[in-house]
Formats: sequence, C-alpha cells, structure tokens
Amino acid sequence: MSNHLVVTALGADRPGIVSKFARLASECDCDIVDSRMALFGNEFTLIMMLSGSWASITKVETNLPSLSVELELMTVMKRTSKHTAQNYISRLEVTFSGSNQRGTMKKITQFLADRSLDLAAVRSHADEDDQGDPSQNVFLTINVPEKVDLDKLETSINELADEVALECTIKRMQGITSK
Repeated sequence: MSNHLVVTALGADRPGIVSKFARLASECDCDIVDSRMALFGNEFTLIMMLSGSWASITKVETNLPSLSVELELMTVMKRTSKHTAQNYISRLEVTFSGSNQRGTMKKITQFLADRSLDLAAVRSHADEDDQGDPSQNVFLTINVPEKVDLDKLETSINELADEVALECTIKRMQGITSK
C-alpha cells in the first residue's frame, strides 16, 4: 500500500530549489505525484504530494528539516491519503476581470461556499491596466455536482459579476471526473 505526504515550502527564490526537492524524493525512493510552484513577490512557494512506502515517506520526513535549513525555507509536511475521484456533471471555467476592488475574492468565494460548490482551482492576479489603474483577474475552475441546475448557476454567476462590477466569461466542460 502506498503512503502519501504533502510538502509545502516557502522562502526566497533562487535557482536549484526544485532540483533539491526532486533529489530528496528520489533518494528516499518516493514518487512526486503532483506539484505546483509559484512566485509571490520574491518568495518561492512549492507544494508537492509524494507517494511511497511507509519507510520511504518516513525517510522524507526525517530528511526534510535539514534540507529546509540548507535552503533557508519554511516547510510543512502532512501525511494524507490518495484523493478519491468524484463524478461531476460539469466543470465551469469562470473568469472575472476588471477594476481591482477590495473584498472581491471574499464575495466570490462566499458565493461558492453558500452553494456548496467544489472549487477545483483558483488563480487571481491584481496589477495595473494600460492606463495605470488597478485591475484584477480571477480565474476559477468549479466542479458542478449533479443536483445543480447549470443554467441557473450561470445566471447567478453573471449576477454576481454585475454586483462586483466585473466582466465575466463562463466556459462549460461536460462529463468531468475530478482527479
């Protein structure tokens, strides 16, 4: 039986960080099942899920603290289990864009939580438009369960976009099974 470990890391960006984590996984006889990395300002962030035998995962847990010190990173790790896929009737890819306003993410995420929708992915970015005015883009991937009326949901999302004064595009993808 395979065991799983989620590792997160945060620290100053510099070359070679991902390579060191990949080396640790390999040396501990673990597979990298999934990973994401991003830069926020000058800070590097990484999240990865490893799988391996109990002994292999324990070896990563034992060796990660010294790698964290070497790379001057804050790290957190947590054992988990393999994700159980769920069937959804549809997936919506929703993009909100327009003038940056404080509280927009709060309203959008509260809207989703109130409807018990599965948020599969979120990416947001605030910047300045060509005229130097603050702008924002929010990209969401929403897994839609069978009990939800897609037409009504899309209407509600467009009403939310009007409420927060943002442009909104919605793309439907049918017959989705989450990873």
